[in-house]
Amino acid sequence: MASKKNGNGNGNGNGNGNGARLAGLRPVKGKSFALKSCDPGAKPFSVGEKSADRAVLESLATEIDALQDHFWADRRYKLLVVLQGTDTSGKDGTIRSVFKETSPLGVRAVGWKAPSENEKAYDYLWRIHRQMPHSGEIVVFNRSHYEDVLVPVVNGWIDEKQTRERYAQINDFERMLVETGTVIMKFMLHISFDEQSQRLQDRLDDPTKRWKFSMGDIEVRKQWNDYQRAYEALLNATSTEHAPWTVVPANSKTHRNLMIATLVRDRLKALDLRYPPDDPKLKGLIIK
Repeated sequence: MASKKNGNGNGNGNGNGNGARLAGLRPVKGKSFALKSCDPGAKPFSVGEKSADRAVLESLATEIDALQDHFWADRRYKLLVVLQGTDTSGKDGTIRSVFKETSPLGVRAVGWKAPSENEKAYDYLWRIHRQMPHSGEIVVFNRSHYEDVLVPVVNGWIDEKQTRERYAQINDFERMLVETGTVIMKFMLHISFDEQSQRLQDRLDDPTKRWKFSMGDIEVRKQWNDYQRAYEALLNATSTEHAPWTVVPANSKTHRNLMIATLVRDRLKALDLRYPPDDPKLKGLIIK
């Protein structure tokens, strides 16, 4: 059933008065979107000092937990949250902060790495489809199927024609998911070149974080401009009405988490969540 709050069953409308704060951060189909026009240091969802933002974030995490419980009981929807971004953009940190209060029974995180030899034997979306949320479940992707229009593009493993075909295939795939009850939220965590440098250095300097660092990170960093162009192209090609992208200014970790928590909370609230009908046998039942 369509939600009265957003006008469609998948709940992909902006709603909740976020339009002004999202201005310039949501690519629109048919209009050219420039990633460089998005300031990674901006804080459109901030309420004031960092301490105030953190307090709001704590409240949002608790509210998301309550909504997730209702979402699980309703079982008419599925929610897929895609977190995509360069190395150190904060995908792990976002998951820990935004969903820290939710039950592991109803929320599942999936981290994507390079496909295995077995996965390569199938089409590139095969392994993705197997990890989609089931009814009442929230699944969070740390990286996603969008790696297949980033890494192969930057490294020249697929040509322009194949890239366009993949954009179309992904759009069709996501439309099928939405039409069968999946709500899709896609976030591109946007940090600056200098911020990534600092975060990589922090990993090297901290023995408890050094395990996250790979020499390959340095090689990929040399391709920064190529990846920014690839991101801009996919944002323009795959931000659709049924599955729009939101660019999240992420130089501030607190703001990044606050913004995503706000949008996830608002999306869940925009759905017409209901509890299942009571079993008639429960009426008047007294536990002795």
